[in-house]
Amino acid sequence: MHSIGLGTGDRGLRAAAIVALVLVPLAAHRSPLTAQQSPATSLTLYQDGRVLVRRAFPIRVPNGASTQRVALGTIDPSSLFSLDSAVAYNGAVTTPGLDADGALRRAVGKTLIFRSGAGLRDTVSATLLGLEPARVRLADGTIFFGLPGQPTFPADLAAGEPVTEIRLTARRAADQLRLGGFAQGGGWNTMYTIVLRGATAQVTGLASFAAPFTAEDAEVQLLAGQVNQAPQASPMALQERRQYLAASRAVSADMAGKVAGEQKVGEFHLYTLPGRHRLSPGVLTSVALFEPATAPVAKSYEVRTSIPFWGYWPQSGDEGEVPVSVFYTLTRARRTPFGDAPLPGGAARIFQADSSGRLQLVGEAGTGHTAPGEELRIDAGSAFDIVAKRIQTDWQQGTEPVPNVPRRTRTFVIAAYADTVRNQSGAPVEVDLFIERGGDWRVVESSLPAEKLTSTRSRFRVKVPAGGEAVVTYRVKATW
Repeated sequence: MHSIGLGTGDRGLRAAAIVALVLVPLAAHRSPLTAQQSPATSLTLYQDGRVLVRRAFPIRVPNGASTQRVALGTIDPSSLFSLDSAVAYNGAVTTPGLDADGALRRAVGKTLIFRSGAGLRDTVSATLLGLEPARVRLADGTIFFGLPGQPTFPADLAAGEPVTEIRLTARRAADQLRLGGFAQGGGWNTMYTIVLRGATAQVTGLASFAAPFTAEDAEVQLLAGQVNQAPQASPMALQERRQYLAASRAVSADMAGKVAGEQKVGEFHLYTLPGRHRLSPGVLTSVALFEPATAPVAKSYEVRTSIPFWGYWPQSGDEGEVPVSVFYTLTRARRTPFGDAPLPGGAARIFQADSSGRLQLVGEAGTGHTAPGEELRIDAGSAFDIVAKRIQTDWQQGTEPVPNVPRRTRTFVIAAYADTVRNQSGAPVEVDLFIERGGDWRVVESSLPAEKLTSTRSRFRVKVPAGGEAVVTYRVKATW
C-alpha cells in the first residue's frame, strides 16, 4: 500500500480527525447512538485510496417525501446513493462543521474565558464584541483590540460536526436508512513472501489495509484491479484526497488461520475478508489471501543489449560491463489453490536460507496483477558472481538503395560485438543474452544461433561452465 502522512496545521489535523463517514443521526430529540445502535457498516477498499462505504442507519424512513439529518464527516455528499430500491435519494445540503474560527463567529456578543501564560493557567473574562477587527470588552468596561489569550468555548458553541440534510422519497416506509458513498484516504496493498527450497518455493500472500474512519463491526472487502476514476469536481473531495492517514502496526487476533474469500466482479477480483472488523484511523490490519502454498521455481539470468532501440547508434571502442539480471519464475498450475488464485499487484520478497539455516533476503520487487494460472515472475536484482562485458569490435556506416524504389537510398549501420560472460560460481549456468531493436534490423552473423522471439527481440542462450567463461560474437545491421 503507498507512504502515508498527515496534513500540516491545525486545520489539516482537525480535518484528518473527522476524515470520513462518522455517520451518526443528528435529530434534536435523539441521544447519541450507542455501540449497539451504530449503523451496520460494509466497505470496499480500492488500491488507489478510494473507499466505498455502505451503511444501514437505525433511522425510520416514512412513506413519501422526508428529510433526514446525518453526519457524514468529510465525505463528498455528491457521491451518496440509496441502497434501497424503494427509497430514492434526491440530494442533500451540507453544513460545514465548526472550527475555532466558526466558534468565534458564533461567540460574538457572548462572554468567554481567555487563557494565557505558562500552561495557560492565567485567565481573563471578556465579552467578544466583534472580529473585524477582533475586540473585547473587559470586566472594567474598557475595550481591548485583539484577543487577550486563547479563547475557550462552552459546549453549545463549539460542538458540531458537518451535518447533511438528505432529501428522500420512499415508495414505502423503511425501518432503516441504507446509504452508500465514497471516502478517500483508505487503501490496501499486498506482500508476497517466497522462501526458496531448492527447486520449489513456499509462498504466502498477505493483504494489508487501513480505513480512514471508525467503525465497530464492519465487513471489509478488497477490490484488486485498476478502476478508472473521473476527475474530482468537489472541493470537499479534493480536501479528503490530501489526508492520507498514518498506519501503525496492528493485526486482528481473530484473523489467524483464516483467508480471504475471492470472487470475480466485472473485470476485477474482489476479496471478502473473514469475520467482522473494528476499524480505527491509523490501524493496519493484515489477512492471508490464500493458504500457504508450494510451487516450482526456476532461476534465470538475463543480459540486455546496449544497442539503441531506435535510430542511429554511434561507434564505441571501449569495453563496458553490463548487468546480469536475476529472475525467479514461479509456476502456478491450474486446479491447485495457488494456481487458481488471482494475485493482486503488490510487492514480493524472496528469502533463502544460509549455511546455518537463517533466512536471508535475496530479492525484492514489485509485482503486477497476475491472472489465475499465469506465472509469477520476479526481478530479484543483479548477479554477483556472474559478470558480463561487451565490446564493439567493428562499426561501419553507409547508404544503400531502397529495394524496389528507384533513385532512393537509405542509411545503414553494421556493428559487431563480442560479449564475454564469466561464471565465478561453483555451478554451470545458462544466461539469456537479448538483442532488442526497433525498425528494420537483423542479426547478419553470430557465433551462436540467434533465436528470433519477436520483430524487436532476438536471444542467444549462452551456457557458461563453473569457474569459466563463454564468448558470443555477433554482427547486427539496421537501416533507416
